[in-house]
Amino acid sequence: MTAHHHSTPSQPVCTPLSGSWIDFHHPNPLEGGYWNETTRRFTCEDWRTKVAEMAAFGIDTLVVESVMLRGKSFYPSKWVPAQWDHACRDPLGAVFQEADRHGMTVYPGVGFFSEQTGKTEADDREQILRREVPLELHARYGHHRSFAGWYLPVEAPIQGYFPEDYIRYVNELAAHCKKPDASRKILIAPYGTRTVKADQHYVEQLRRLEADHMAYQDEVGVQKTTPSELDAIFRRLRECHDQAGKPLWADVEIFSFEGPVYGSRLVPAPFERVRAQIEAVSPHAEKLLCYQYLGMVNSSVNNVYAGHARSLEFARDYRLWVRTRLGCAAERS
Repeated sequence: MTAHHHSTPSQPVCTPLSGSWIDFHHPNPLEGGYWNETTRRFTCEDWRTKVAEMAAFGIDTLVVESVMLRGKSFYPSKWVPAQWDHACRDPLGAVFQEADRHGMTVYPGVGFFSEQTGKTEADDREQILRREVPLELHARYGHHRSFAGWYLPVEAPIQGYFPEDYIRYVNELAAHCKKPDASRKILIAPYGTRTVKADQHYVEQLRRLEADHMAYQDEVGVQKTTPSELDAIFRRLRECHDQAGKPLWADVEIFSFEGPVYGSRLVPAPFERVRAQIEAVSPHAEKLLCYQYLGMVNSSVNNVYAGHARSLEFARDYRLWVRTRLGCAAERS
C-alpha cells in the first residue's frame, strides 16, 4: 500500500491536484450549461488539445464520466448504435490517444447506458450492456498504454455504511470489467462521505468491495460539508483504509453553483476555498482528483476554451499557489 503523508504544523502537506473527471456531455444539462454546447462542437483534434492542456496543468489521471448517456454512445458502438450529435465521432479514442502521448492514465466510465443514471439495479437490457460494453471497449481501446482501468459512475450513497446493493453492483460490474484483463483497476467515487461510521463493519465492507481506488467526494461544492470539517472526516477514512489495506483517494469539488444547489449552472469556486479543501485533505489521501477541470479551469483563451470566465483566474491562482506557497513544483519534479 502507498505510504501516506504526515503533516507538520510548520509546513502543510502539499498534494497537488493530479486527476480530473472529464465529460463529453454533462449528464445534467443545467449544471453543464457553461460548457456542454462548446464541447459538443469540439473536433477530435480539439479533444486532444484539451487533454494536452490538462497534462500541462499537472493532471495525470483522467476519469471519463461515461462512455454512453441516456441510450446514446460517445464512440462507435455496436451495442448502442445511436450516437450523440457531436463534431467528434470518437472523443473517447481521442482522449486515449493524447493520454498515451503524455503518460497519463484513463478510466472510462461504464454506466449511464439508459435513461437512468443513478440506479444500481439493472433490467435485462442493462445487464447485457454491463456485460458486453466493457468487452467492446477493451477490444477497441485496450491496446492504449493509458487504459488503466474502469470507472463505475453510479455513485454510492453512503449512509454510515455502503448500501449492500451498491457493494453487489460494484462487485458484479467489476467482474465483467476484469474479464478481458484482470490487471485493470476499478475506481469509484462515493458520496455521503461525512456520514461514514469509522468502525469494523465499515472496514469489513471496504475489504469486500472489489474497488481498487475510492475517491471520496469532499461534498464542499454541493454544500453538504465545509472545508473546516474535512480534516476530521478524511482522518477517520484514513484509519479505516489503513486497516482494510486499501489506498485512499479524494474527489475535491472545485465548483460552486451559480444559484441553488443542484438547480443551477456550475461555476469555478473561489480558489481560497479550494485551497482550504486541498490543505485539509492532503495529509490523509494519496491522490487528489478534482471535479472537474473541464468547465472550471482554462489555462488560456484558445480554441478549446470551455466554461465560465472565472476559470482563467482559477487556473492562475492555482498555479501560483503550487509554485510559491508550498513549493509543490519542486516536490513533484
